[in-house]
Amino acid sequence: MIILYIFLALIALILINVPVAVALALVGTIATFMTYGSMAMPTVGMTMFEGATNFPLIAIPLFILAGAIMNASSISRRLIDLAMAMVGFIKGGLSMVTIGASVFFAEISGSSVAGVSAIGSILIPAMRKKGYSKEFAASISSSAASLAIILPPSIPMILYAVMSGESVVQMFVAGIFPGLLGAMGLAAMCYYLARKYNFPSEGRFQASQLWKALKEAVWALLIPVIILGGIFGGFVTATEGAALAVCVAIFISAVVYREFTLKNFIESCKSAGVQTAVVMLLVAASAVVGGYLTETRIPQAIAMQISELTSNKYVILALLNIIFLILGVFLHSAAAIILVVPIVLPLVLEVGIDPLHFGLIVTLNLAIGQQTPPVASVLIASCSIAKSDIWATSKTNLWFIGVLFAILMINTYIPAFALALVNFIYG
Repeated sequence: MIILYIFLALIALILINVPVAVALALVGTIATFMTYGSMAMPTVGMTMFEGATNFPLIAIPLFILAGAIMNASSISRRLIDLAMAMVGFIKGGLSMVTIGASVFFAEISGSSVAGVSAIGSILIPAMRKKGYSKEFAASISSSAASLAIILPPSIPMILYAVMSGESVVQMFVAGIFPGLLGAMGLAAMCYYLARKYNFPSEGRFQASQLWKALKEAVWALLIPVIILGGIFGGFVTATEGAALAVCVAIFISAVVYREFTLKNFIESCKSAGVQTAVVMLLVAASAVVGGYLTETRIPQAIAMQISELTSNKYVILALLNIIFLILGVFLHSAAAIILVVPIVLPLVLEVGIDPLHFGLIVTLNLAIGQQTPPVASVLIASCSIAKSDIWATSKTNLWFIGVLFAILMINTYIPAFALALVNFIYG
């Protein structure tokens, strides 16, 4: 019953517009006080501090800063130009470019909100001028940006790895195939809708234009090559790779392209600081709830009760999918991971589900959650750029949510596909 009271209190606070981080800290502190008394109160602050200073978590503000630097320089524009030369000739070309550019950006920043801000601010107005509806432009920009939650270096994957004790690098590897499959699925849906609504292409394919765009973007493309090559090659940890991303982004923007000033750097730090504060405050606050649950062994009790009802892991996976899809409607992806993963992980291990496989399922669910109001952070950012109504946009976005849901089902019930690359590399 305690866990039920915690969830009900948390949802009630969120519904009256209490910030999620504040609600988590408040609920965790009250539960600790009621169970252990005032003597336990000094440990709350220590728990919050320790929860936010875990070494792998340092990668989060660094990847966010790398994305902010890209936003302030010409790196985003050059990646968009390259995507335009590669896929702009296809029917519905600008929507294809949005997907391609979002994949490039996701491989550097790991942040969906940063991606939709960088790519959407350029391509949404361009789509509007070409006759795309503002709802469609906002929908594809939002859904494509959510690929960053699946593709490495995904910030939610870092959080999941820390919460579950799994390897960050192996989580990154697990996300490659599903992320690319998601991109292809979104592209196929865009092509279908482009033919249905007669969206234009962006001229014919020209090898000379592709070569020119590739030469312009080659330095920008080196960023994900250096980051992911260093991480997957074992030369750097994910945290060191994030620091490397910042250094490389600054070098390319300021020295190679010569389009990044001290003023741009200060603005990038401010923007990254705000985004980091949101995530890390959630991490610190949820550590209080997580610590309480660990001390009371509630997750283990829940796992035992559910396993007594059914030991079929596919039924349990269906239940967990439903839970995370519902939570994605109400919670930020970071909050959902930090709050729920410690509770359900004992159950996952009990029924023999691979924790890496489960981590992929969690992140795919939360990618969908970023598209479902009211707490749809990426969709809201996209609608703000397009100046479109969030509910009208959500109707159009159902096409792309359907694609993401299909990817979720494939990865949930065909674990051999989900973990193919992990098994190939690590055996």
